Amino acid sequence: MGIYLNSDKPLVNYKNLYRSKYFVDKSLIIEKINELIETSDMYICVTRPRRFGKSSVADMLGAYYSKAVDSKDIFDNLKIREAKSYEENLNKYNVINISFNTIPDKNKTYDEYMSIIQNGLIDDIKGMYPDLEIKDYYTISHMLNATRDKFVFIFDEWDYIFTNNLFEENQNDFLEFIRQLLKDQPYVALAYMTGVLPIKKYSSGSALNMFDEHTFLKDRIYDEFFGFTHNEVLNLCKKTDEIEFEELENWYNGYLTTKGNKIYNPRSVVKALQNGYCESYWTNTGAMDEVAKYLKYNILEIRDDVIEMVAGEEIDIFIDEEFRAGQREPRTKEEIYSAMIVLGFLSYHDGYLKIPNRELMKEFEKALRDESFGYVSEIIDNSRKMLKATVNGDSKTVERILHEIHNSEIPILQYNDKNSLSCVLTLAYLSARDTYRVEREEKSGKGYTDFSFHPIRKRDRAFIVELKKDENVDVALNQIREKEYVQKFKKENNEVLAVAICYDSKLKEHSCKIERVWVNLINMKNELSIMDS
Repeated sequence: MGIYLNSDKPLVNYKNLYRSKYFVDKSLIIEKINELIETSDMYICVTRPRRFGKSSVADMLGAYYSKAVDSKDIFDNLKIREAKSYEENLNKYNVINISFNTIPDKNKTYDEYMSIIQNGLIDDIKGMYPDLEIKDYYTISHMLNATRDKFVFIFDEWDYIFTNNLFEENQNDFLEFIRQLLKDQPYVALAYMTGVLPIKKYSSGSALNMFDEHTFLKDRIYDEFFGFTHNEVLNLCKKTDEIEFEELENWYNGYLTTKGNKIYNPRSVVKALQNGYCESYWTNTGAMDEVAKYLKYNILEIRDDVIEMVAGEEIDIFIDEEFRAGQREPRTKEEIYSAMIVLGFLSYHDGYLKIPNRELMKEFEKALRDESFGYVSEIIDNSRKMLKATVNGDSKTVERILHEIHNSEIPILQYNDKNSLSCVLTLAYLSARDTYRVEREEKSGKGYTDFSFHPIRKRDRAFIVELKKDENVDVALNQIREKEYVQKFKKENNEVLAVAICYDSKLKEHSCKIERVWVNLINMKNELSIMDS
């Protein structure tokens, strides 16, 4: 077995994945790739955010194609077994599998980095073809041509030196190495490359322009094979009683493919199922630092957008160009958003940009606490006071905090419409997300609540917030009662707080009234009795 050529490492890795409790069968991607072998379309580059299953697919392809291993016992049990091309290509190829994340000791050079790969590959070729006459001037390409064999190339983390800002003066040399190794070479049966960033472009195109790129922003062919689909997560939930599907959906749903399919971050879903609870598992790259870094590139231009997205809104914006390997640090609003889409921090579909789920929302909340965001960070820090005042029935403190937010330096919070008021409320209650499931426009009783706060901890008090502009607080409270908004809470809570918040645009004043609502579970008509707090 070689290090790169005909290594058994992909099979070992994939076998471990296959044996895991929460394994998901993505093997039908092989059927699509089989169609491209030894055609003019045999160069494929798939890019996705970190932890979206790219390496798992790369290992699967290596295990399937490599003639150095026997993987039939695995693939006979997978969906690919039904494909016409299954037997034809199973364990039939020499496979060169390289993960470019192998870096020499600290402070080493690009030449030393590449020598690890090149010398390892040369040694593999010599070992596999001992009778091959090797001339001193031979390149790796010369050696592979001399074998008269066909090879499948699988490159994982192809963009590692770009995502980690390594060897910047030699990054074009790296692209040239891949080009010379692969482009128009008769020994190439298939070249499959994966990473986070799309391929770097030059003014005249790309050094790797033979690749068909399938990016997070535009892929319509392989979208279902990276990340878990809605049905896949549903099926995984059946393997445990610890977590409800709705909780996983709240935490990790929110990405949409170009075709509109829901996609979940697979690592986060599996970790939640393994551990029996949901939290942010986006920890591999210091996500909070990365989010903050990108936001700080242009705080003044994007701050209001971020506030709206943290409040749960979508941003209407056209993003067409992907942030690419080797590109300068983003500066314009479009460049920043493009980079954050590529990295998986934002979801983009059909012209709308949003924070995809609770997991990423937490990272944005952390980032916004940075003092560079000015008054936003103060609002977030004070949100605990807002929550405490609400559950204690302290309407005066609620009014004061809302007044302070309204008078902040943030233009979006100046109440041009009810949506702006909703943004304010979301920020004001931001800390509640730690201990409550917060729902907007939730169906309950005979209508839809503006905000519903469902406590995660049994000791905490549930509450409903109804917003009104240029109305009396009693009107808002009557709406909560008459439309029986507390019905959604009746199985879990005997008591619900009804919170009415109104803004008088003429007087520029907020008013708040809080009442306790007792849910009578005995009366079949669900009559409600109201008690002043």
